[in-house]
Amino acid sequence: MKKIRVLWLSTKRTATAVLLLAAIGTGVLGTELEPLGGKLSGLIEWRAFADGEQASKQTVKLTYESAKQTVREGSRVWLGDKLKLSEEVQVTYTAGNPAVVRVEPNGLLTGIAAGKTKVTIKVADADYTGNFTIPVEVAAAPAAAPLKAVAEKVNVSGKTYTVQTVTIPKGTPVTSGIASRAVGKVQPLKDIAANYRADVAVNGTFFSAYEGPADPYGTIISDGEIAHAGNYGTTIGFEADGTAKMDSLRIRILGGTGGKNNGSGNWYAYFINRTPVEGSNSAILYTPKRGARIGFDYGTAVTVKAGVVTKIERNVNVAIPKDGFVVVFTGSEERLADRFTIGNEAHYRIEMSDAAGKPLDWSRVHTAIGAGPRLVKNGAVALDAAAEGFRDDKILTSAGARSGIGIKKDGSIIVATVPGATMKAWAAIMLKLGAYQAMNLDGGASSGLYVNGKTITAEGRTLSNALLFGSKLRY
Repeated sequence: MKKIRVLWLSTKRTATAVLLLAAIGTGVLGTELEPLGGKLSGLIEWRAFADGEQASKQTVKLTYESAKQTVREGSRVWLGDKLKLSEEVQVTYTAGNPAVVRVEPNGLLTGIAAGKTKVTIKVADADYTGNFTIPVEVAAAPAAAPLKAVAEKVNVSGKTYTVQTVTIPKGTPVTSGIASRAVGKVQPLKDIAANYRADVAVNGTFFSAYEGPADPYGTIISDGEIAHAGNYGTTIGFEADGTAKMDSLRIRILGGTGGKNNGSGNWYAYFINRTPVEGSNSAILYTPKRGARIGFDYGTAVTVKAGVVTKIERNVNVAIPKDGFVVVFTGSEERLADRFTIGNEAHYRIEMSDAAGKPLDWSRVHTAIGAGPRLVKNGAVALDAAAEGFRDDKILTSAGARSGIGIKKDGSIIVATVPGATMKAWAAIMLKLGAYQAMNLDGGASSGLYVNGKTITAEGRTLSNALLFGSKLRY
């Protein structure tokens, strides 16, 4: 039987396998197929050719639905929404002038300053070629009224609470603020706000405040990428058109190697950008949102750069490539490192669902903070902290300082803090403030609110993360 080589290419979105019909016409059927390692993140194409033959690059036609892309300062759009490709291939995005626009690897475009530039889209798959340039125009952001903090008196069950509130119009630029822009660090709330040039800053998700690295517990999505995954509680997310949504977001991280997505090629991770307990059994993924290095020196670390495994090391505080990721296995999970081979492909995908396992489409969300519990749902109190995974009396029964966020029926956002409230009272307060959907954020000594250069509610410790709003955010 004649042996041929098969090139396994990958592109995006679907997981459908296609055997090119041209192979039939060239007598491939009945020959032995020898797979080569390749990328896998969606549609799989097989192309067969005999030993000694060379694979010629196929040209991909790229088109954009409009002659140019416009965006306001501080606003965001997904370039992929208007991009059409003659083949389902992976692409890269490059901003002509980063002072005018910023573009993420996932195609999320942010207007930075008024002006004109171009974004070049280039096919990234090795056996395809093609590029396209989109003119981009950034319009100056309209003058916005200053956001104001208001102290409101709210009576619940015979007790009056003084609540500090800020109402934020729908569509106001928003981002997840990460202390020192590296997951696991801490800063005062005002410094996080200054780093991102935010008008409003409120503390975000829970984090390890007393011992070990200051890693978050809840989910953080920043620039359309998951900076940390936490599978409990409730999450608020923001889309590019200003729409906010709230749900019990749950995240699964599933990987493969050498072009395989099942069987011996499978691997998985429990968390993203979190420090494992030394001596425990864990599998954790690290992305550039973690910073320059993973931050510890135990376990088996697999480094993947541009989709290819470059290093497999034990007990090293490895560097995280800007165009890749690191996955670290500890304890009994170190056996998964045997599934990687230097020089071979490795990939992962994210699956999102709610707490009941129903798939969620949060693909258009660019910013999210997960904490909880849920306080208000569809205009009614909806509090069940235990069902969301909370076990601490500080959440279940005790009174304390609270921070929260709500979505009003008109799409505007309300941010609030209050001292000395039980979670039951806090839910009733948020409902009375006009929230149609609402959730709790981290509280206690973490509760903090910063508005237009002034501390409204002073946090009692440095913070890991925050939710930030402002007309001229520095993303």
